[in-house]
Amino acid sequence: IFNITRERVRQIEAKALKKLRHPVRLRRLIPYRELLRR
Repeated sequence: IFNITRERVRQIEAKALKKLRHPVRLRRLIPYRELLRR
């Protein structure tokens, strides 16, 4: 669809996960964790 390699998809995914693990972002996501457990 986007004409990118699997490696590029992996890189984008890794970068996104790294950003989500950042302490400031992690704190913002805590309220949503409860919603996901249901």
